[in-house]
Amino acid sequence: MLTHIVIWKLKDSEQTGMSKQAAFEVIRDLLTALPSHIPQIQSINVVFNQNPDEKNSDVALISTFLSLPDLAVYSNHPEHVAAGKVIGTLVNSRAAIDYM
Repeated sequence: MLTHIVIWKLKDSEQTGMSKQAAFEVIRDLLTALPSHIPQIQSINVVFNQNPDEKNSDVALISTFLSLPDLAVYSNHPEHVAAGKVIGTLVNSRAAIDYM
């Protein structure tokens, strides 16, 4: 099983016109809709940081796949690409790790 974790730091509300909570909800809704389009996703969870420390990221995606090739299918799937374009407008930074 491959675990794919992505973390994002959200833009400030002045940049997006919405609160960080609202931006999180957009991201969560986009990503949690993907399993109905991409069967390679084994599980998906999107969480919002509860610790107010500014050094922390704001949002994390924790998802699982059977293999690295399945992750590649997900990464290149049109529904994921479209979600990524929206997410890109809401975040300042992204980091990821994939492990087995």
